[in-house]
Amino acid sequence: MKRLNWVTLIAILGTATAFGASKEEERLTHAATAFGEIMSAPDKGIPGDLLNKADCVIIIPGMKKGGFIVGGRYGKGLVSCRNKAKTQWGAPAMLEMGGGSVGLQIGASAIDVVMLVMERGGMDSLLKDKFTLGGDASVAGGPVGRATTAETDAAMKAKILSYSRSKGVFAGLELKGTTLNQDNNANKALYGKEIDAKEIMAGQPKSPAAAKPLIDVLTKYSPKGK
Repeated sequence: MKRLNWVTLIAILGTATAFGASKEEERLTHAATAFGEIMSAPDKGIPGDLLNKADCVIIIPGMKKGGFIVGGRYGKGLVSCRNKAKTQWGAPAMLEMGGGSVGLQIGASAIDVVMLVMERGGMDSLLKDKFTLGGDASVAGGPVGRATTAETDAAMKAKILSYSRSKGVFAGLELKGTTLNQDNNANKALYGKEIDAKEIMAGQPKSPAAAKPLIDVLTKYSPKGK
């Protein structure tokens, strides 16, 4: 019986270790899936013209939102930016997202968040320790609909356009006051060394194999920037 217990324990520990080692890969997979589902939705979704103009895309799959009286947000995701020639998407840098809001919010839900960074300069503040949406860079809920053109007031004024999807409902999302931080531990686990988001977004490391589904889906819907 003791032998069986030890075998079981070793198997459980092995599974837990494998799970811990693959959580960054799972994040990449979930982000790719969420973005693909959003872009493949008929009629509604992120306008392709806006996506083509974006320099970077931030994806936070399954961000938590909820609470009673005082609501809050927390999630983990990533950002991928185009190269200087705007001909391909680069290796992802891992991010953490957090923030609070005050209002009558009862219950909790998980939402997928996508942000289009319309100017590469809009990512500069991300290289600091803390990046506040609406503070370090202007952010607005993005227009929805395949036929929407890039020449909208939101696109002309905001550096970042934000979207959310919850229970199949897709819409622009207000994220002012929410913070983004580098997820240093996840970047280290993914790239096998201490590495800063600035280095990743500058194209220094090779994109890991686990990021291929993400790069593929970004390329599918926006192969080249404008």
